[in-house]
Amino acid sequence: MTGKGTDGTGRQDRPLRTDARRNEDRLLSAAAEAFAREGTGASVKDIARAAGVGVGTLYRRFPSKELLIEATYRHEVEVLCAAAPELTASLPPAEALRAWMERFIDFMAAKHGMADVLRVVLTDEGERLTTRAHLTEAVRHLLAAGASQNVTRSQVEARDVLMALGGISVMADTEQQPGLAQALIDLLLHGVLTR
Repeated sequence: MTGKGTDGTGRQDRPLRTDARRNEDRLLSAAAEAFAREGTGASVKDIARAAGVGVGTLYRRFPSKELLIEATYRHEVEVLCAAAPELTASLPPAEALRAWMERFIDFMAAKHGMADVLRVVLTDEGERLTTRAHLTEAVRHLLAAGASQNVTRSQVEARDVLMALGGISVMADTEQQPGLAQALIDLLLHGVLTR
């Protein structure tokens, strides 16, 4: 792919300074919130403002909105996967699982907001399968933490939980009913937890 760095986003593949990394993290978090709320029509100026950086900083890191959307998606996947061990280290297993499920629903809301562009920029089936594998491993970690304390049912498969969460996110997005995702998470947890 001509003109792209080896990371596939068009950015150079050199390590960022600490302040630049913080700026990028803030930009990607602000972008995820904006895309979840407004879809791909979200203003890059508003995203930069919400991140506390200038629009020039945004365009230096992400020369096009498509590259920003792609980077936002990848960043959100990384953050979500990294949350599983962080949550199990700081919360009881059932609370960790619930917190991760809620984060997953937020991730899917952002993904739905970016869906049209993601269909164009994420055409590699291998990347989708890798993402699913990483998310499944995060759920597996949460379930194992619960099973070690007899809080989750040992026969529950991580892939099944992930697929159920995907369905919940679609229903919540389609129905637009406040509290629906939370009610469906409660129902899912009723089947996963031992108590």
